[in-house]
Amino acid sequence: MFSALFTFLGGAAFRMIWGEVAAWLNKKQDHKHEIERLRLEGELDEKRHQREQERVRLVHELGIKEIQIAGDVAVQKAEADAWLERVKAIGRPIGIKWVDAWNACITPAAATIALALWILKLWDLGFQPEEWDHELIAAILGLYIADRRLQKRGK
Repeated sequence: MFSALFTFLGGAAFRMIWGEVAAWLNKKQDHKHEIERLRLEGELDEKRHQREQERVRLVHELGIKEIQIAGDVAVQKAEADAWLERVKAIGRPIGIKWVDAWNACITPAAATIALALWILKLWDLGFQPEEWDHELIAAILGLYIADRRLQKRGK
């Protein structure tokens, strides 16, 4: 009878118990693996979310910068247009003869005074121009020679 019991327990019952234990160990290992996979997926999702948040922040900052630059360009263009209109208005007669005569004289008078002061400075230096003098000569030549020639061509 004991041998029948040992044979029963050693055969079918042992296999059943071992099968259940092995299945339990497999499920425990699968569960552990699934928990680890979920943890890794959570970390990946968090990193993906952080990258997306950074991208959104950068796009937002770039949009703000673009708006600021567009505003700065608009202000600079408005200032340049206003300056150009003011320059155009300088030589335009207004209809009052003495004011028009004064406006016609003031620019040449100011240029003559500035030229006289510059020549006196060069006289004191013994007509040895410094770097600043060279830049001034280049600017004057560019203004009075190049600018007038371009105006005659319509450019």
